[in-house]
Amino acid sequence: MNLWPFGEPRAAEASRKPANAVEYRCEGGKQFYVRNLDAGTVWLIAPDREIRLEKLPGATAAYGAGKVRLELTGQSATLFDPPAQFLGCKRAQAKS
Repeated sequence: MNLWPFGEPRAAEASRKPANAVEYRCEGGKQFYVRNLDAGTVWLIAPDREIRLEKLPGATAAYGAGKVRLELTGQSATLFDPPAQFLGCKRAQAKS
């Protein structure tokens, strides 16, 4: 007998993907998210922090802030966040 009136007793796990963000999965099981803000900026959502990155002068798809650098190429990305490096990152497939 179940007296809990709100559906299943165990709540379904909510998606951990931030809204309007692209997930990148990298070597070593690492991952991060990128959200486009406007023409010259992106919002990086890394495991340990979130940071706004500005488009780097003369770069087509490279963004940075301080020592942090994000390079986007098609379906791939590379993130340098010293001392960490996120290499071999691929855009995750969207779930239907």
